[in-house]
Amino acid sequence: MSRRVLITGGHGYLGGRIAVELANDPEWIVRLGSRKAQAAPSWLTQAETVSMDVLETGSLPAAMADVQAVVHLAAMNENECVIDPGRAILVNTLGTLNALQAAIDAGVKQFIYFSTAHVYRAPLVGNITEQTLPRPIHPYAITHHAAEDFILAAHDQKKITAIVVRLSNGFGAPTHPDVDRWTLLVNDLCRQAVQTRRLVLRSSGLQQRDFITLTDVARAVRHLLGLSRADCGDGLFNLGGNNPLSVWGMVQRIARRCQLTLGYLPCMERPEPQPDEQVDSLNYHSDKLQKTGFMLQGNLDEEIDRTLLICAQAWGRSAA
Repeated sequence: MSRRVLITGGHGYLGGRIAVELANDPEWIVRLGSRKAQAAPSWLTQAETVSMDVLETGSLPAAMADVQAVVHLAAMNENECVIDPGRAILVNTLGTLNALQAAIDAGVKQFIYFSTAHVYRAPLVGNITEQTLPRPIHPYAITHHAAEDFILAAHDQKKITAIVVRLSNGFGAPTHPDVDRWTLLVNDLCRQAVQTRRLVLRSSGLQQRDFITLTDVARAVRHLLGLSRADCGDGLFNLGGNNPLSVWGMVQRIARRCQLTLGYLPCMERPEPQPDEQVDSLNYHSDKLQKTGFMLQGNLDEEIDRTLLICAQAWGRSAA
């Protein structure tokens, strides 16, 4: 018998990819939650849709009806949080609490919340495990960390099986080009490669990031939904690609994939590193999640190719 999963922010960047992954599993009926009343999207016509607003608590009971699991993604992004930190507290923290309480009241069994690796620190450097003390400094990270405490408290009190996912640098093609996440590093570089045939950095690019494909992010959600409460442990998991790479290394990789996929090599530009410029390493550990049986399978090059192709489709370049 199929179970129903509500994905808040399900029409968005990460939500869309997760929705497609779950829709391909006959175990799940996918319901997409959005502040705007929308028909089922063209990229997932079989999905249910529901109008909901995490700040309008009266809209939440209907969204949670007959739902066995919630994947909560509805939040302001990092740029919006800088512009209006006060509203970020309302949406990211209070809104998450509202969604969590509505899920508990509706008898939902499982609640998965997507937080960010940047709750640990910024810049993100060193050995990072779930035992690392969080010291967020960005409004995006601060508001997510506050929301985490409500999620994990509900889990500890056994009100619901609740999971916090601290995601590193997820990247990949959106389900459709109108998703407004082209400011993310890899997505921005792929768009540059198509629109200008250049890859331009404002820094030397020596800093490391932990990149994980959206293919693996979506697979991780499906894995987490299948875990028992005992397997969830304390409910907190890092989710990264176990593949630290410098930003400049990613630029070079995108350039090579662009040559292979679209038939031309973009010009690469950056300020030259300073002679005394120090590079701190990063090791973002996802071992705890992998010990539950999850294995990374995403291919960085395939995800880059897919992103380049959707950029070419949207902005007038065709593959060679």
